[in-house]
Amino acid sequence: MRAAFSLLALVIVAAIVLSLAKKQATALKPQAAAASATSTGSLPRPADVGQQVQGSLDEAAKRAAEAASAATN
Repeated sequence: MRAAFSLLALVIVAAIVLSLAKKQATALKPQAAAASATSTGSLPRPADVGQQVQGSLDEAAKRAAEAASAATN
């Protein structure tokens, strides 16, 4: 009887450990996928970033010029 309880306790402990290991493995999957996605070229090209920055600067300059002309009128 004592051996049966010991075996049952070992099975329960093994089930708990495996359950926790499974939770840890699933928690690590999204981080690994995100890390591999950034290293596989999902970053924008520098030329595209440059064009976007230049467009933002041009728009800001245009708004500043409009604000200055509205202030003098």
